[in-house]
Amino acid sequence: MGLIHALVVQGLQMALVLALAPLLTGFVRVMKARLLRRRGPPLLQPYFDLARLARKDVVLAGNASWLFRAAPYLIFASTWVAAALVPTFATGLVFSWTADLIAITALLGSARFFQALAGMDIGTSFRGLGSSREVMIASLAEPALIMIVSTLALVAGSTQLSTVAEHMLAAHVGLRVSLGLALIGLTMVAIAENARIPVDNPATHLELTMVHEAMVLEYSGRHLALIELAASLKLVLYLSLIACVFVPWGLAPAGAAPLALLIGMLAYGAKLALGGSLLALFETSIAKMRVFRVPDFLGAALMLGLLGTLLLFVSRSF
Repeated sequence: MGLIHALVVQGLQMALVLALAPLLTGFVRVMKARLLRRRGPPLLQPYFDLARLARKDVVLAGNASWLFRAAPYLIFASTWVAAALVPTFATGLVFSWTADLIAITALLGSARFFQALAGMDIGTSFRGLGSSREVMIASLAEPALIMIVSTLALVAGSTQLSTVAEHMLAAHVGLRVSLGLALIGLTMVAIAENARIPVDNPATHLELTMVHEAMVLEYSGRHLALIELAASLKLVLYLSLIACVFVPWGLAPAGAAPLALLIGMLAYGAKLALGGSLLALFETSIAKMRVFRVPDFLGAALMLGLLGTLLLFVSRSF
């Protein structure tokens, strides 16, 4: 019965992140509309959009290869697995040994790799432009993420997320400058990876500025639905990662009772709502930067991660 209970809880987490991903996207859109004093779309509009796309037929270009057809499924699967590995409402799940920061970074890199390849498959100019910009952003975001992972690993002594969350709950951790730098750097990486303002604008289709939308211009039907759902899952993943590492309160321990799991779910929902509200507030208060300024933005995230790591080494040397 213990194994069955653990599998049920793990399956519940996988279903939870999948179900909440479109809701979080709709919530951010509603909050941005309210801050701009507009009515905005309904909260459940992303669900309606995904259902509409799933009912439509897929239109393929004549020179599309097997990679173009398989990429949406690979992108969705990699992103869903990575999002499901992050502890959301409980730690010590049956697959928690795979919830490693290095493994999650590799899964996200795999999804980005397939999306960039699919963007160049047909050979249109805008898709190639979006793929080149995506690779440029990734080449700067991944080193910054690795430095942030190094900082967290030095603090917690592990890259396993359940261990990191349990260590952050300990009283001896306290407030550290290195953790503050890692939080700011991870937030900057999350903004860039999710194609949010100021790096990219998810609400525009202007060819000269878009990055993510340029790579999915030729997709339609269920293929586009999978890619859009993967993008929503990626936003949930990064908010869950920030909540798990820096705001781990409310996480149920391993083998917890159903009541503790319910409290963990409520706490997780509150964290997502807070993160979505802060994201909407940030995006409405800042303008999109030029593409040539993105390296400076991500370079700052890299330097913050590097400074956090160096501060830990210096503090331990005394």
